[in-house]
Amino acid sequence: MEIIDAVFLGIIQGLTEFLPVSSSGHLEIGKALLGSQSIPEESLMITVVLHFATALSTIVVFRKDVAEIFRGLFSFRWNDETKFSLKIVLSMIPAVFVGLMFEEELESLFGGNLTFVGFMLLITSVLLWLADRAKNTGKPVTYKDSIIIGVAQAIAILPGISRSGATISTSVLLGNDKTRAARFSFLMVVPLILGKIAKDLLSGDLTNTTIAPIPLLAGFIAAFIAGFAACTWMIALVRKSKLTYFAIYCFIVGTIAIGYQYFYT
Repeated sequence: MEIIDAVFLGIIQGLTEFLPVSSSGHLEIGKALLGSQSIPEESLMITVVLHFATALSTIVVFRKDVAEIFRGLFSFRWNDETKFSLKIVLSMIPAVFVGLMFEEELESLFGGNLTFVGFMLLITSVLLWLADRAKNTGKPVTYKDSIIIGVAQAIAILPGISRSGATISTSVLLGNDKTRAARFSFLMVVPLILGKIAKDLLSGDLTNTTIAPIPLLAGFIAAFIAGFAACTWMIALVRKSKLTYFAIYCFIVGTIAIGYQYFYT
């Protein structure tokens, strides 16, 4: 893999992990356009590295929140931080269950099927359009909400369904405050990303990769910088109800992906 390809994929991953346009869907489109499906080991390795970069950018953006959560947890009291952490754990359960029980079925969807990705992007577009029209409130995320949001996150494993778009939209449609919805959405994915990376590393699937370290480092840096910027920007966009622009974008990209698969492959 060339450095320019790694940087290109890193920027795509960094932006689309937080912007509600589906990072997995865009990575599938990007890899299809670059022809990376012919080197699946490199594809898996670069995906792992880029996801780690965006997880790290989330931790940096929310470093104060993360520090408060850890301080609260290690005080060993039933406080706000402990309650928030429990909600994060509850939100993870559906995605972990789906990921473990349907791993092979899910992997079969990540094979460059742009028609499927396109239709999932159209669904993301509808979710964003609905969420942008919901009223902002001061309502926090409840335990019940965290489970429902977790189900949305599990569905967003599908390439083309935006994880941030699905979880933020679901949270907002449940009546939660938009800023809190964005914060919860971004923090709830960090343990899952780190868990998935650990699983891939322990599985041994990456031991035979031949990708050079320089492209990996270039992709990592690109994904981290783009992720940091996108995460910060997204919080402001959700608060100001600007998701309609992304709904239009997802509709356009989804339509193009379907058309490309139909007419050019």
